[in-house]
Amino acid sequence: MAEHGEEEAATLEFTPTWIVALVCSIIVLISLLAERCLHYLGKTFKRKNQKPLYEAILKVKEELMLLGFISLLLTVCQGKIQNICIRPSWTLHMLPCQGEDEVRAGEAAPTKEHLVTSQIIGRIGRRLLSGGAAEVDVCRSKGKAPLMSLEAIHQLHIFIFVLAITHVVFSVLTMLLGGAKIHQWKLWEDAIQKDTAGNGPKKVNNVHNFEFIREHFKGIGKDSRILSWLHSFFKQFYGSVSKTDYTTMRLGFIMTHCRGNLKFDFHKYMLRVLESDFKKVVGISWYLWVFVVIFLLLNVNGWHTYFWIAFIPLILLLAVGTKLEHVIAQLAQDVAEKHSAVEGDLIVKPSDDHFWFGRPRIVLFLIHFILFQNAFEIAFFFWILTTYGFNSCIMGQVGFIVPRLVIGLIIQLLCSYSTLPLYAIVTQMGSFYKKEIFNEHVQQGVLGWAQKAKMKKGFKKSNGAAQSTSPVDSAGPSAKVEMIKRPAREGNDAGESIE
Repeated sequence: MAEHGEEEAATLEFTPTWIVALVCSIIVLISLLAERCLHYLGKTFKRKNQKPLYEAILKVKEELMLLGFISLLLTVCQGKIQNICIRPSWTLHMLPCQGEDEVRAGEAAPTKEHLVTSQIIGRIGRRLLSGGAAEVDVCRSKGKAPLMSLEAIHQLHIFIFVLAITHVVFSVLTMLLGGAKIHQWKLWEDAIQKDTAGNGPKKVNNVHNFEFIREHFKGIGKDSRILSWLHSFFKQFYGSVSKTDYTTMRLGFIMTHCRGNLKFDFHKYMLRVLESDFKKVVGISWYLWVFVVIFLLLNVNGWHTYFWIAFIPLILLLAVGTKLEHVIAQLAQDVAEKHSAVEGDLIVKPSDDHFWFGRPRIVLFLIHFILFQNAFEIAFFFWILTTYGFNSCIMGQVGFIVPRLVIGLIIQLLCSYSTLPLYAIVTQMGSFYKKEIFNEHVQQGVLGWAQKAKMKKGFKKSNGAAQSTSPVDSAGPSAKVEMIKRPAREGNDAGESIE
């Protein structure tokens, strides 16, 4: 038995070299294949001048590097974590699973700490690898329990990795499905580009004769506003963007930002913006990690946190979809309230006032959180399933499991086919256009010209003022903001030069 125990606890110096070489080769091979795939995918995007998607690949590499650092940190610090000893009574609170042994220990008040200590140390002794035995002995000699077992650290390690990979996969899947839906609008754009009508005399039409107004304007008054919100809520489930919606919003964007170029390819511009936003969605920001920590804290036995938290992304997604649809309704309402008849085509006026707090970018932040939270739910489910099994107490009852999976599927489909396409077109109805309105070469030329002008101006000022700071550092951001947030009235003058 002693020899058998020594074989199980064999260190690297007593492990056959062929086993070490084989395992190392497999791990290195898999890592290199993954790295090469990302590398060639990035080169493909770069060769096709798809810079936003190339930057998204770089963002994925950053996330993988962060995962590697987390993995290294957990591996290096696992011994120190085990060396931290706590009172056995502390381990009775906020447990994700309440085992039978712990329940009996809680009933036996006089010997509670003694029983809990023996249970924890016994369980750890059965599961720990050989390296953790010394740390257990340290805590046992003090009559305490280790802060976290080696196996628990290892399982947490796997969960973080699964979560990050699931988020990236779900984000890519959402963008692919949503992009496929948006690509269908290319037929509308081509039809508009080929349409040469409108050069003759323009007729005066009653605004209520336009299909866009009839579909979205529900009258004036409190009752009509409620009706408008209800209509916006249900419309996100069917035909979220119609051809009339696309045509009207496209014309409103062009007449506001590039009046001199009526043949502006709005569809291509919209796709460039969406590709640029993808690199933000695919990442895991600090506030998302805060959410993970809060969930792990509240995942207490009997609270069913994993079930109730599944409703958060669903509620947010419905709210975002309703708001985006209501922005379209507000565009129609503004025209209908101010005009009884218009000459020629119906033209809407984009404005940031239609969005929450006057900031269209808030919608992207919410979509980012929704996708991450949904990926978190799915990752947590499959992690529990593969680690502890379907009958685990953490998994919960079937009545809680099935709704979670159904909600996750609904969120994925609704976000891909409705909310994301809505976001792509409706957020262009803000007061400012984005830098993607220019092609890549024009963007670089404008930014380079603005930076040189700023540097030249700063150099002149530095000759007369010693307190002047470096103009190079301050040129880039200000020039970029100046270009992106150019007021609509100034954008009309540059319409003819836009692709």
